[in-house]
Amino acid sequence: MEIQAPAKINLFLDVLGKRTDGYHELQSLMCPIGIHDTVRLSCDPAATSGDITVTCPHPLVPLGRANLAWAAAASFFAETGFAAKTVVSIDKHIPVGAGLGGGSSDAAAVLTGLNRLFENPLPADRLMMLGLRLGADVPFFIYGQPAIAAGIGEKLSPLSGLPRFNLVLIYPGCPVSTTEVYKKLNLALTKNKKIHTKFTFKSGSEADFARRLYNALEPPAMQLCPEIRHAKQALMDCGALKALMSGSGSSVFGLFSDAEKARQAFDRLSARQGTWQVFETSLLR
Repeated sequence: MEIQAPAKINLFLDVLGKRTDGYHELQSLMCPIGIHDTVRLSCDPAATSGDITVTCPHPLVPLGRANLAWAAAASFFAETGFAAKTVVSIDKHIPVGAGLGGGSSDAAAVLTGLNRLFENPLPADRLMMLGLRLGADVPFFIYGQPAIAAGIGEKLSPLSGLPRFNLVLIYPGCPVSTTEVYKKLNLALTKNKKIHTKFTFKSGSEADFARRLYNALEPPAMQLCPEIRHAKQALMDCGALKALMSGSGSSVFGLFSDAEKARQAFDRLSARQGTWQVFETSLLR
């Protein structure tokens, strides 16, 4: 089975506080985008040893038990009682350490893919519960649509009415540790611009929508990777309505209402010398 595992961006991300369990309470507007990894699953039920192998040529992707895709397969078999020799092959296109959820999306693809291969023994809510044990973003990728996320990211409410933005995304070439970003976060300085879960963004212009977007993790991430600031400015110089970091960084996206402007920005930024990777894509609404 071959599965496309999309990246995501956070159109809005606020950190509301730190919980007693060490996690942070979030409120975020998340949306899948058109950049994706390709995950291939191969299972041999006759080989009941249950061996799991993960392959990926990308040098920054861990293999074996350190990979979330391996953990996802192991969790599925432990939950269902099935056993099969399984090979997970990942063709990596989502930048690593970029705040785009690539590892979580790969894990979600393994969970949903194995569930289909074994004729859907687990309903969606149980799959999402398994996903949450692996990481806070995994349930969103199982959910598979734009959503407002609360809690640590696991409480999902669907969101309709997103504008049809064109996106230009820059990965500035410096992976950022989510743990290190949160260590540097000063909660007293966050703006706490709460969004209402029933607000559909249907009213107002695209520019009005863009002005409401915000990411509380940008300041600490910029301390770790100053290129984030340069990437934001480059996108705004190219005519983006808004440029914002996704997740805990380090990728930055620019929102364009006009496809031609997005294409011109992509061409201009792609010609830049250096470590930046530039993508032209769109929201998956």
